[in-house]
Amino acid sequence: MESLKFKTNINCGACVKAVTGFINEVEGVENWDVDTQNPDKILSVQGEGLHVANILDAVKDAGFEIVELTEC
Repeated sequence: MESLKFKTNINCGACVKAVTGFINEVEGVENWDVDTQNPDKILSVQGEGLHVANILDAVKDAGFEIVELTEC
C-alpha cells in the first residue's frame, strides 16, 4: 500500500467533514486522516495507484490549501 503525506490548512473537525466527500472520490484512496494537532495539519493518504495530482486537486476543490511533503 502506498502512503503519501501533505501539508494542509485543514484544521478542525468541520474542515475534515468539508473535505471528506472530495477525498473519498479520489481513485485508489483506501484510508486517510488529518493530524489537526500537528502545526502543519498533515494529511496522510493510503491506497493503491495513488496520483498526487488527484489528491491535490480534490483538496483544492474543497477550498483548502495543500502542498505535497517530499522525503529528503
